[in-house]
This record gives sequence, C-alpha cells and structure tokens, in this order.
Amino acid sequence: MTWWRALIDAGAVAGGGGRTDEAESGATVGADLVEGSELQIHRVADRTGSPIPPAASFLNGIERWSVVAYDGVVQVVNAYVAAAVRRRDKTGVLHTTFERSRAFAIAPLDRMSPALRQALEQSAADIEAVAGELVEQPARYLEMVEATVRRGRARIERDLAEQAMNDIGPDEWLVIDGLLSRSPDVARHPRALGVIKSHGTQFLEGRGLERALTLPAGHRTSVFAVRGGHTRTEVYSWYLRLWPWEGNDLLYGLLRIEARAHADSVKRASELSRWLWAERAPLATPATRWDRLLYPLHHVEEYLKTRAPRDLQQGPRRASRLPRLAS
Repeated sequence: MTWWRALIDAGAVAGGGGRTDEAESGATVGADLVEGSELQIHRVADRTGSPIPPAASFLNGIERWSVVAYDGVVQVVNAYVAAAVRRRDKTGVLHTTFERSRAFAIAPLDRMSPALRQALEQSAADIEAVAGELVEQPARYLEMVEATVRRGRARIERDLAEQAMNDIGPDEWLVIDGLLSRSPDVARHPRALGVIKSHGTQFLEGRGLERALTLPAGHRTSVFAVRGGHTRTEVYSWYLRLWPWEGNDLLYGLLRIEARAHADSVKRASELSRWLWAERAPLATPATRWDRLLYPLHHVEEYLKTRAPRDLQQGPRRASRLPRLAS
C-alpha cells in the first residue's frame, strides 16, 4: 500500500491533480557577443564530414507530482524525480552508467491535523516539509510545490553530471538536457554541452533577438557569453534551429546550447551544432516537444519513465470532474 493511500485511510480526502513537465522561468539576462561584432546566422547543416563523435553520454531527468490527499485545504503531494546518464557504444546502443531517483511526499506539516500528520510521518519514508503560509492560496501553493520538485530534480541532475564528468573518456562528450551552468565544475569542462529547449529567459534584444527567433532550420546564431540570472558560472551560448519554424511558431525546433566559456567553444560552435542537428533523427515522438528534443535525450527520458512508480508513470491521474450520482 502506498503512503498516500494510508493517509486517505486515516481520513484525508483523495486528490487527483498534478503536473509532469518543467518550464524555464521568465527573466531577462545580459549577454555579450563573443563571436564577431554583430550577431549573425551561420549554416551548419549539410556540411562534409561525419558530425558524430566516437563516444558520447547523455543525461536527462524527469519529474512527476500529483496532489494525492487533502487535510482540509492542505494539499499533500506525491512527488518523484529521477535522472540517468546513458553512454552510447560503438553500435549506437545506449547503456546506463549512472542513475538516481527520489520518491517523496511534500506537505506543510505544521498545518496538518495531528492525526493525519502522524499517519503521514509513519507511512512516508521521505517527506519534504514546506512552509504553510500559502495553504489558503491553492494556486500559489502549487507553484511552490512545483518549484520544490524542480529543485529536487536539478539537484540529482547536477550530482550525476559531476559524477559523469569524472568518468568519461578523453574523447567522450556529455550532453545534458538543461542548463550546463548549474554546476561550476561541469560548466568549465571542455567536453560538456547543455541543451535548453525552454525559452522563458531572454538573452538578446533588437535585431539580434529577431535573427535568433527567425533562425532557419540547420543554422545557428553567433556565440554570446551568458552572465547573471540563473547562471552561477559564465558560459558561452548560441541558438540552433532543428526544424523550420514557418507555419508553426517562433520557438518551434529552437534550442539554446551552452558550452564552457572558452575560445575553443567559439571555434567549434558550427562543428558541435552540426553534430546536435544530426541527433534530431530519429524523431523523438510521441514527446510533446519532440521538435526540440534530441533523440538520445528522448531515449533517456523514456527509460526513466518506465522505472517511475506505477501511480506516476503516466503523469497526473485525470479523474472525471462530473458529479457522481447515486444509482
């Protein structure tokens, strides 16, 4: 029996809502151009030579959470975060080298009734206690819950990235789904790349922003340095378009790449972009954002989904909101 079922048996009201995806929070961060005097567009597709490096590992994570019980207006959440690093061998098969997960409850313990708090503490092995000030504001409370889950996922992804960096071979690359700059050690590594598919943070403005948002497929922007905001360590970054945006929207197929702040990153930006552009195939369907998801990262995500707790594997439970009538 799950811990939240024990809570409901103790008198809590069952819940059934949650979210499974993450989004980059909106912000404006300054950026300094480090390639050329003006942001330009560079073609990377269809160049000669093999773009695939001999060895590469891919890191991705998942997050799942759902409101499973109510103690009055207090919402108790079942949460799960996991991440894995999978290395691609010479035959193209991915093998797991590092993996970590955490299943935990989230609740404002000081706002719970004594009986249900006791039931929770006795049945749940891992509890993340949160402040109870927002309990009477359900939407803001759930935003806090989502931020708590996201921090948990970021923590294990950072730890795995640092482990992987100590394990990879001299010619091997590590590609991370998300920010390279979460870890100073990883951000400074010469063979680590961050692939960001959410675009809540704005780095460019004016003509440079227009060129980035209307970037043709198979092209990248000039490289710019990112400082401040979410970035703990300076990194170099550029935009790369995987698929044509015309007929879709400005963010369709658009990635932002992070690499270490070094002249070599500028020199190799087109070569690395050509490799990542090639990794768009096969298609990462049926993922919602398949247009911005490299297939090896999608493969890691699918692997993690199969290992998630059964009650959270398919995302939040969508119970009918129709009233239940007596027969």
